Amino acid sequence: LKPFGFSKIYYTDVHEVSYAKDIEAEFINFEGLLKNCDFICVCCNLTPQTRHMFNKDTFKIMKNTAILVNTGRGGVINHDDLVEALKTGEIGGAGLDVTEPEPLHKDHPLVSMNNCVILPHMGSNTWDSRNAMSMIAARNCIAAVSGQTPEGNVSTS
Repeated sequence: LKPFGFSKIYYTDVHEVSYAKDIEAEFINFEGLLKNCDFICVCCNLTPQTRHMFNKDTFKIMKNTAILVNTGRGGVINHDDLVEALKTGEIGGAGLDVTEPEPLHKDHPLVSMNNCVILPHMGSNTWDSRNAMSMIAARNCIAAVSGQTPEGNVSTS
């Protein structure tokens, strides 16, 4: 993100992650993330804790110029609440690589909104990214059977 001019990278998670320091990312709680960020990139799994974690209440906390980008899972965002937040200017815009359901019906309000861009769930579908994912997976398999720490290991302490 730094090549795009971001001066600060914040992240939130269940635990602080070891690799955040590699990109100079700073851990912040969820509410702090909502209040402070101009761009929020959602990259999490869909779990009972993350289902609709972006909803009318969280949109009220976000900056009205904030852009929400979801490459995680569609169910992390309540799409009805997102429509309202975009219509009323509560947030500035959204970019969705994932939706719920997938794909959204052509008549869904998000499809025709000027401040929402929807991709067909292929944000990581490049040769470079697929090759990099394959290499990381292979190195992590070797690390696991060799008693080494896999890349991107999340500390639970």
